[in-house]
Amino acid sequence: MPSSAPTRSRPAPWADDTRPPRRSRWTTLLRVLLPALLIVGWLAVAGVGGPYFGKISEVSTNDQSSFLPESTESTRVTNLQGEFRDSDAIPAIVLLVREGGLEPADRAWAEQTVASVQDSEPVEGRLSPPIPSEDGEALQVVVPLPDGEVVEDVETLSDRFAEDRPEGLQAYVTGPAGFTADLVAGFEGIDGLLLGVALAVVFVILLVVYRSPVLPVLVLLTSVFALSAAILVVYWLAANDLVTISGQVQGILFILVVGAATDYSLLYTARYRDALLHHRGRAEATRAALKGSVEPIVASGATVIAGLLCLLLSDLASNQALGPVASVGIVMSILAALSFLPAVLYATGRGAFWPFRPRFDASGAERVRVVGHGAGHRPTVEGRGVWASVARFVARAPRAIWVVTTAVLLVLAGFSTQFQATGVEQSELVLGESQARDGQEALAEHFPGGSGSPAVVLVPTGSLDAAVAAVEDTEGVADVAAVANDSPSGTLPLGENAAPPVGPFAGVEPTEAEGLYQLQATLADAADSPAAEQTVRELRENLSAVDEEILVGGTTATNLDTNETSIADRTLIIPVILVVITLILMLLLRSVLAPVLLILTTVISFFSALGVSALVFEHVLGLPGADPSVPLFGFVFLVALGIDYNIFLMSRVREESLVHGTRAGILRGLTLTGGVITSAGIVLAATFAALAVIPIMFLVQLAFIVAFGVLLDALIVRSLLVPALTYDIGRAIWWPAHRRIEP
Repeated sequence: MPSSAPTRSRPAPWADDTRPPRRSRWTTLLRVLLPALLIVGWLAVAGVGGPYFGKISEVSTNDQSSFLPESTESTRVTNLQGEFRDSDAIPAIVLLVREGGLEPADRAWAEQTVASVQDSEPVEGRLSPPIPSEDGEALQVVVPLPDGEVVEDVETLSDRFAEDRPEGLQAYVTGPAGFTADLVAGFEGIDGLLLGVALAVVFVILLVVYRSPVLPVLVLLTSVFALSAAILVVYWLAANDLVTISGQVQGILFILVVGAATDYSLLYTARYRDALLHHRGRAEATRAALKGSVEPIVASGATVIAGLLCLLLSDLASNQALGPVASVGIVMSILAALSFLPAVLYATGRGAFWPFRPRFDASGAERVRVVGHGAGHRPTVEGRGVWASVARFVARAPRAIWVVTTAVLLVLAGFSTQFQATGVEQSELVLGESQARDGQEALAEHFPGGSGSPAVVLVPTGSLDAAVAAVEDTEGVADVAAVANDSPSGTLPLGENAAPPVGPFAGVEPTEAEGLYQLQATLADAADSPAAEQTVRELRENLSAVDEEILVGGTTATNLDTNETSIADRTLIIPVILVVITLILMLLLRSVLAPVLLILTTVISFFSALGVSALVFEHVLGLPGADPSVPLFGFVFLVALGIDYNIFLMSRVREESLVHGTRAGILRGLTLTGGVITSAGIVLAATFAALAVIPIMFLVQLAFIVAFGVLLDALIVRSLLVPALTYDIGRAIWWPAHRRIEP
């Protein structure tokens, strides 16, 4: 006869402890199936998105003019220029120099080389003849190159002018094509070098933090899977012209996702480890960890996304793109940290923390005890460890701590007035050696500095003579010519100083298109210099008095419009970000006073980081200034990411305050979150510091500002200033709901 004794079901495959005797088969199946589906799903996402790591560069551009709004004068000129030419060629300037004077053999070789290059790849269009300088020491040749593989084309051109070159004759390839090649080459390390350095740095830090060989791998997988998903989405957004991304946006996306996903993973992992101490089964521990981490992680991510989406108010397409692109990265970081990581930790259980596995404590003893709290008592923390000591320090002298730290930060913030962010010359954008930069300096010694990169003036046909006179009368203009396709050189010299049109120029007329003539005004100063930008301002003012329909564009005008637009963006967006983030914090903390104080501390921290950066950039690195968007991007990341640590801290403080009272809650929250937030800050700072491996001044400056600012937030503001300030204020910090919480 069959036995009537009840049968005992076998434990679930991933169970590490005994379970309650009665459990639905569907519940058991769900506990196995759901984590498995999540893990397999993210593996599939990584498998599809992984190959796009190397393809995303195909849909990015570093053409500065493509980032400006259609309404700017330089963009309107760029769009109309297509009517005067058959291609979008980028001019390269080949400069040949012999100190002491050119020799006849130099000129003969130059003419022969120009003739041979004219009929070869990669030239697209007609080369200028070798143009001699007035001092007789240099020749310049303008070579139109296709808008494509500019790095390879510039290298090819450089090689062609190196073949059989007379000894002692120096050659440079500079101009717009040379600088574009430098910029593109500088960004080439983004797909491999940047990501490799960032992941390696994070892995080393995680090994030190966790002292486990398994957990760092799981956390890094979470970051890589989030990045794979983000890149997949961003690639198709860019491929369908929904966003315009550049090399700097691409680099920031990589770093932001790795840093944010790792930070969120650290927070969840800390909650999960703590839950394993209080729950026997991993399912219960997973539920407890998710309950404690979903709100701060989602709130943190929402704060960052809200700050980033404020960039949509920008008039620069590059800034606009960073908003949605980086927001996609943050969304994927949140999803990976709250789905893949919990699933894989559930699957591995306590083994993920090997060799220091957390053991279930049946006694239910608290990790942190605060004694002496209550009306009229000053609480203190019982226990060992760095953060228990920090909490005791805060409890002993809260007012002195926040006053001193605030004073120090304000002193550092005072140096932020020295941060020069009005723009830098294009020749300074790429750090390290640059043939284009050397060539530009040599060009300015022998020719007008703006040779090869003239200001472009579009003039209604009826205003030609008056416009030419106004251009000539503008200080800083060396000469003026009109585009004339029938001319051997492609231009027709104009103005009082121009020679009469004889010989091949006889009978040549300026080319007309859309009722306009195109003038080219060669500037006396380098096209990317502040002096050239001032000349363009004066040109626009003088020509506007002649005819308001006259437009001034070109390389210098594009730089000028970009800088001015970026400054206007900065003025508009920073206040909007502050308001948006403050409102989010009010909803999260159910308070008005606490969010305002948190925002103020973060803003002070930002200006302190900016002040230190000003000193480092000028006196240590010797950098000439900064792009106007550097402070804007630095503010977005430091305020949005810096407030993360305050969210992690204050959400835990509020949770503890509801149970233990405000001051005890502050000490408990600081002690319980100290390790994980500090680790998160170090990881994020190290991740952003990895941007410095890309030799682009913008990224190097952003790397230092954000890395230093994040460390300042995590180690000083969140560890000392905020806890001491809130402790000193007491339960009033939760105003207007402060009466619901014990002191």
